[in-house]
Amino acid sequence: MNAPRLDIDLDAVDHNTRTLVDRLTPRGIRVTGVSKATLGSPNVVAAMLRGGASGIGDSRVENLARLRAAGVLAPFTLIRSPMLSQVDDVVRAADFSLNTEAVMLDALSAAAVRQRTIHAVLLMVELGDLREGVDADEVVDMAGTVARRPGLRLAGLGTNLACRNGVVPDQGKMDELSGLVEQVESLVGHRLTVVSGGNSANLDWALGTDDVGRIDELRLGESILLGTEPLHRRPIDGLRTDAFTLKTEVIEVKTKVAQSWGETAQTAFGHEPNRGRPGFVRQAIAAIGRQDVDPDGITPPAGMAVLAASSDHLVIDIGDHEVSVGDEISFQLDYSALVRAMTSPFVSKNEHGAPVPVPTVASRWAGL
Repeated sequence: MNAPRLDIDLDAVDHNTRTLVDRLTPRGIRVTGVSKATLGSPNVVAAMLRGGASGIGDSRVENLARLRAAGVLAPFTLIRSPMLSQVDDVVRAADFSLNTEAVMLDALSAAAVRQRTIHAVLLMVELGDLREGVDADEVVDMAGTVARRPGLRLAGLGTNLACRNGVVPDQGKMDELSGLVEQVESLVGHRLTVVSGGNSANLDWALGTDDVGRIDELRLGESILLGTEPLHRRPIDGLRTDAFTLKTEVIEVKTKVAQSWGETAQTAFGHEPNRGRPGFVRQAIAAIGRQDVDPDGITPPAGMAVLAASSDHLVIDIGDHEVSVGDEISFQLDYSALVRAMTSPFVSKNEHGAPVPVPTVASRWAGL
């Protein structure tokens, strides 16, 4: 098979989704599977839905459009704030979108009216991580304006933590969001149908608390795809960490001195050079590089180590492993490496275990 490639075990995606759904459902929390790291792969999404995800979230309108074209029938949420230049595509591809700007609500309203449909919005609340979000003392008033915009429906509130500054989603943060939900409901006169507490970083809180408050949804990507939690990158008990494996092909194997020689300047990517150590190293080069993957986010087999990477070369200390030109070396990936490898057109994708036909779920929100 072609290399480099990602071997994708869809049964592992199914298993991880099902395990998380089974753990969160008794707590009243639904799972929205996040497909952005897989470029909206219909087969990966199908595995999430087969595992019990009640909807799909993605940060790119193009990925949601791809899923619609593939015939996937599920509630779709655009989980990055929309762009004004894509507003018609947003309404066409997404049932819900996360929003923070009044000007965008105006544009979504106009687009929904043009398309003779209703678009549901969640207002994102800033709770300290300083990425997207409306200030907590402004969100209630902003929520009250949504119903005055034709073509829009206020579905709920949400927040996002841990992504920019690593702020932990703890009980205090979730209680604050729950309190804001109750204030909004008092103002608008109806119950909000979605309270999106955050992402995979929320799992320690959600599975450890006795009081989830009004949180009824989490947007889970890394935990489903990689079986890890983002706060400390630890494997989650009972989840599989082998859903994605990067396979690379070796193009050179040589024993070389471990220490470079000659005058040095910056490396190809602007790093300070590492002279290395005295002695020799059994070194292999794999045909993959920074153009295709984050080399800091891949883990080689035990006894090997990644030494360096340029655009198209990955230099590996192979230790005592028997490796020849043409052999493949497998790597596990973290989220950063997975996103880049999925995006690279030079990394082929080998999905196996796909459910056929693509499963569907009925919309869990009536009236949309």
